[in-house]
Amino acid sequence: MRDTWREGDAASLKRAGEPAILLRIARGAQRIGTEGVLDVSGQLGKAPGGEVDWLGSTYRLVRPSLSDLLGSLRRGAQIVTAKDALYLGYLAGVGPGAQVIEAGTGSGALTIALAFAVGPNGRVTTYDRRADFLKVAERNVREAGLLARVTFRERDVVRSGFDGVGVASVLLDLPEPWEVLAAAREALVPGGYVATYSPTYNQLERTVRAMRELELDEVRAVELIERAIHVGDGGTRPEFDMLGHTGFLASGRRVT
Repeated sequence: MRDTWREGDAASLKRAGEPAILLRIARGAQRIGTEGVLDVSGQLGKAPGGEVDWLGSTYRLVRPSLSDLLGSLRRGAQIVTAKDALYLGYLAGVGPGAQVIEAGTGSGALTIALAFAVGPNGRVTTYDRRADFLKVAERNVREAGLLARVTFRERDVVRSGFDGVGVASVLLDLPEPWEVLAAAREALVPGGYVATYSPTYNQLERTVRAMRELELDEVRAVELIERAIHVGDGGTRPEFDMLGHTGFLASGRRVT
């Protein structure tokens, strides 16, 4: 089947040397941030990659990458960075068609990464106790074109646990993830994973201790450090700035 633009699709305007600009395929003129107005009606039914003239420049209208989606995120709460979000999904065994629970929605960065990973046949149910965070996250997920894959729940999971079971993965971005691990274990299918994100050593220690007490298997803890490299002819070196500590990641697997 030919890949063509349909009304409501998320899209990226891309020009060499500039960040992608996220928009939706729609009929009629739409405002793009604070830059101006653009009408992409003529792209409906056409294949992605076509040229669009806007504000005196020529852009390509392409399918947005995960990097485009996360780069356009509107922030309310502090977000899980891309390097951590993708590895959390790996630790939690997230893949196409998976049923996933997330607790600690925040601005929705991890939610978007998970919805991208599970594909059109998967489902992400995300919980947060703050309605204002959920509102920001829902808007971000909608603008990413992934709203059909996500269910939002206003709920304090530390007090009330989850209202779903039989999921493949549970991901926790909470101040006290150890308080939720028992409920997470019950929500998982045998063989399913739980993964957590914590900023401090004390949180990591308590989380891993609780995983072991709950007899989760394959318990591990990692930290990811990202350092860009400046590449030049005869002058390649690390960049002076780097994305250092952001958080500690821990995971475990339900076997029994």
